[in-house]
Amino acid sequence: MIGQSPPLKDNPAAGKIGFDNLIRQIEDLPSLPAVVMDVLNSIDDENIDIDVLARKVTLDQALTAKTLRLANSSFYSSVARVTTLQQAITVLGIKAVRNLVTVAAMTGCFPRGQNRFFDFKGFWRHAIATAICADVLASLRHVDQEHAFTAGLLHDIGRLALVTRFPEQYQEVLAYRAAHDCHLLTAEQDIMGIDHAAAGRMLGQHWRFSDTLQQTIGSHHDPDAHPGDTLTAIVHVADAITHGLDLSDSADDLAPPLSRHAWDKLAMDEATCAAVFSLTIARFEGINRLLT
Repeated sequence: MIGQSPPLKDNPAAGKIGFDNLIRQIEDLPSLPAVVMDVLNSIDDENIDIDVLARKVTLDQALTAKTLRLANSSFYSSVARVTTLQQAITVLGIKAVRNLVTVAAMTGCFPRGQNRFFDFKGFWRHAIATAICADVLASLRHVDQEHAFTAGLLHDIGRLALVTRFPEQYQEVLAYRAAHDCHLLTAEQDIMGIDHAAAGRMLGQHWRFSDTLQQTIGSHHDPDAHPGDTLTAIVHVADAITHGLDLSDSADDLAPPLSRHAWDKLAMDEATCAAVFSLTIARFEGINRLLT
């Protein structure tokens, strides 16, 4: 699992989209809903007014319903039925509810449209699994779990930017990947001239994500570029683990190359791996069926 994929020899020149074109297309994307930005921006605010945040989320009925459904799931094993966001915050805690709101909101931000060739369900299964695995790894390494969860959830968001703005080219990417049995980044770079990590960083800038989140999204396949960044290492390893566990339920779920430095940085010995695998699978099955 550890290593780099070799460059392909027959790189096609057609279809390259270019950074300027990508920037224009991303700038045409709508802004995130205000409630999502409020939730994301509140992660670092330890003095957040719970009632204010709850009132903002309640304005979105669909988002509120999905969040409450999650709060009442067996995943959280609440003793009493939760009927309001204020109750959910009291029972589950502000951090858990912020995670739920973020997941519920982000899974609705990109409509599937006519892109039948793209496995949106598999994408979100992997995103949620990576978020959960990153949360588990963060808890073991004393890193903020909420940051890790959010970064894990959004690490591949650039794929959605590419598939929704350049559907024909991205269909070629997937066909090229299948034909060459190569890693996704290689196929994206060969066909489009850009990859989803770079696209994700641009989208993060457009949506005004924090600098830390932008860096993690942009570098999650290259954590060695930021050797002191534990959050990027966590998301990188979580991404590889969830691919290896095949939690996306996709037929072509090829695990990306894994950085030895990131693996060693997290001290992933056999016992730690077993614990991370077990916790990730259990928590994933509890939350995923309610979202996808």
